[in-house]
Amino acid sequence: MKETRMNRRQAGKILLGGVGGVVLDFQSSAAAAAFDTWPEFSFLVVTDTHIGYKNGTAAEKRWRNTAAELKDAQGDFVLHLGDLVDRGNETQYPVYTKFRDTIGKPFYEIPGNHDPESLFKQYIDQKIDRSFDHGGVRFLLFNNARTDSHDGFITPEQIAWLKSELEDAATANLRVIVCAHVPFHYNRHPDRGWYVKPDNGQTAFYELIEAHRDRVLAIFHGHFHNGIRGWDDRRPVHEILFPSALYNLDRGLMAKEAPGYNLPEFRPGYVLATFTGGKLILKYHVTGEADDGSIPEKALTW
Repeated sequence: MKETRMNRRQAGKILLGGVGGVVLDFQSSAAAAAFDTWPEFSFLVVTDTHIGYKNGTAAEKRWRNTAAELKDAQGDFVLHLGDLVDRGNETQYPVYTKFRDTIGKPFYEIPGNHDPESLFKQYIDQKIDRSFDHGGVRFLLFNNARTDSHDGFITPEQIAWLKSELEDAATANLRVIVCAHVPFHYNRHPDRGWYVKPDNGQTAFYELIEAHRDRVLAIFHGHFHNGIRGWDDRRPVHEILFPSALYNLDRGLMAKEAPGYNLPEFRPGYVLATFTGGKLILKYHVTGEADDGSIPEKALTW
């Protein structure tokens, strides 16, 4: 089957500055026409904590420090985009939840390819594919990862669930952010080459997103350990991979002219996401480091 791919369309302006983050500006997109007001709230995004990494304690210490910062950070809730522990090690889930529970904010997790569904249900949440509404936005969380593959998978049943949730969001006049561990966007070397292939549900997923493109603002992922990595060739929908709280790698994507963008920051951290003035600002926070303004800002406009 042919890969679901799109050519990059040159539109808008890319600005580089000195503030740590990405700015997603929705006001001039087609999505803006359907709504009278825009969300105004902040939330936090963390991913790929990998507690028990290499059977050591480094990931546990990193998570403890990250959790302490998330507790003090502004943000109404926290999203965790998967790979809570490393290699499905059951003994590490209580370690993960011990520090998570100190944060004191609503917490929403999805499994990654290191998180067996049975253990996720036992230690995290009995319901894996679920949604919640906040500030005029519906967040759709579902599991598209398997422990035997780095690729992603979405079932017909999940497509039907997403369709129902999107239709309900339209009735309630809500915007939507979709969250799944593995990206759907086609990618190859020098990227990881891990994504949901057409035979594994990519085509059906994108057809559904296209039908709701004026409502779906973004698709969030973890998995790549590449800092903030994303593509905007399906505007107005943005596809974004978030930085690992444990480690990130500089794969030289921009120097190798890989499609999309990759901010030049690869230290472990998390992201403060803020809806304000019709924009979604993604501000990278490096764990244990003060913000000195050195992380470049990338502003997307349509």
